[in-house]
Amino acid sequence: MPAIVLLGAQWGDEGKGKVTDLLGEQVDYVVRYSGGNNAGHTVITPDGQKYALHLMPSGALSPSAMIVIGNGVVVDPKVLLEEIDGLAARGVDVSRLRISGDAHLIMPHHRALDKVTERYLGKAKIGTTGRGIGPAYGDKVARMGIRLQDLLDPGILRKKLELALREKNQTLFKVYNRTAIDVDTVIAEYLEYAERLTPYIAETRVMLWDALDRGENVLLEGAQATMLDMDHGTYPFVTSSNPTAGGACIGAGIPPTAITKVIAVSKAYTTRVGSGPFPTELFDANGEHLRKIGHEYGTTTGRERRCGWFDAVVARYACRLNGVTDLVITKLDVLTGLEKVPICVGYEIDGKRYDDMPMTQTAFHHATPIYEELDGWWEDITKARTEDDLPENARRYIARIEEICRTRVSVVGVGPGREENVVRTPLI
Repeated sequence: MPAIVLLGAQWGDEGKGKVTDLLGEQVDYVVRYSGGNNAGHTVITPDGQKYALHLMPSGALSPSAMIVIGNGVVVDPKVLLEEIDGLAARGVDVSRLRISGDAHLIMPHHRALDKVTERYLGKAKIGTTGRGIGPAYGDKVARMGIRLQDLLDPGILRKKLELALREKNQTLFKVYNRTAIDVDTVIAEYLEYAERLTPYIAETRVMLWDALDRGENVLLEGAQATMLDMDHGTYPFVTSSNPTAGGACIGAGIPPTAITKVIAVSKAYTTRVGSGPFPTELFDANGEHLRKIGHEYGTTTGRERRCGWFDAVVARYACRLNGVTDLVITKLDVLTGLEKVPICVGYEIDGKRYDDMPMTQTAFHHATPIYEELDGWWEDITKARTEDDLPENARRYIARIEEICRTRVSVVGVGPGREENVVRTPLI
């Protein structure tokens, strides 16, 4: 039963969409298993077209794979329909989409609460996108959530919404001085969504089990990344779900024994969006160079990404936590032209060296990176397609990452396009 997990090894934006697209023609199903429209995958097709995907799995651009939004995703139906319409207008076949009936809906009160609570946190804000993802997951855990399947039963939909708004409107109005949300208005809006989404709603677990029984390849695509995992990331500066390999089983209904490979994607340097600790962050010309050359702006928000050198402590942590079998290093070309290319190989915290992630949030906040400097390269590597095409110093850089992370580097990205890769070991 060949299920493959594809996830991020840093704080997101590593280029997972490109890798999913690269594998798209070799897999039969691409399944999004966590997150919401706070994520963004940018994919550039061989003919130069650029797609920004938020809820739709990146496999949507593969002409053959079925695309599935699993039960672990929270869905804003308005955003999803806009994305479906946008893809259809560009000739993408969206009839292959299936959505788990157990996926939870993002409702207007989730978006309202997300924005107002983040604003009131001030300097202590988490750095959310304000799209309602956190409150939707909160209601899911509190057993107050509204699911896709509830769109199929207007009576249940109304009953659940009335119960939720009994509490949420009190908070919006009395605590934050915001206008209460009208039940009838929301019901009318969401029943319109129901008319269009009903054909896509399915029992996706059985669909995926049957596919695995047939020996078909199922790719489980994570959003966000390891260091944003609710349990294993830099809490509380994390997302509201589990984008790690274990979350793939929960968010798609796939048994752990079905997973045969875990592919992690990491940039050749490190970026982060939003608040939270970031030991290798650069505030100098090098940081601006990485941001400018790497076009480091959020796919979903457009926010500038914080940039820093490659953090091998974080990468090794991600590889061990997820049981990574193959590491993909993207954007190696961005480092071209630098005289020295540092790698963070450990941290110094209160005079003590740490080669692994420290246990406490306080210690990680105070971590000072310990760097190992490697010689850079000046040659243009965007045309490289084999390892021998890479400059010797670039090969040494990849080899050192492989050594420190204790994980095979199978693919190296040398440009944004689907074909701009050095494949050292085939992923499938």
